[in-house]
Amino acid sequence: MREATAADLAAISAIDSANTGLAKPDYWQGLFDGAAASERSFLVAEAGGPVIGFVVGEVRAWEFGSPAAGWVFAIQVAENSREKGVGRALLAALCARFAAAGVAVVRTMVSRQDMVNLSFFRGEGLTAGPYVELEKRLDA
Repeated sequence: MREATAADLAAISAIDSANTGLAKPDYWQGLFDGAAASERSFLVAEAGGPVIGFVVGEVRAWEFGSPAAGWVFAIQVAENSREKGVGRALLAALCARFAAAGVAVVRTMVSRQDMVNLSFFRGEGLTAGPYVELEKRLDA
């Protein structure tokens, strides 16, 4: 487990593309670029060299009246490295950073249809929080 570097972005984008079916290298570049200027953490996991997973999170405070909380923006593990504790180790490392920053709560958002991530986060002790996500379609 270590901090992500610019050299890791191709592997991060490849893992994401394989997992989601969408190539979005500019998105990962933007998250990486913003990490240096914020309380954002961008960590990667390796196994004998190649990047096999990553996690991105940030301490955020006072949006919608919420006190400081650690937000998990993304966590992904290469398909051939799943169910080996990589995701658990990545989340634990991120949570340790949040705790060191004085944060007592960790949050994320997951699609109701994303059973893989829902199961993962529930298995790691995350439950429904006190806020409800609301949205409005602007293209309708």
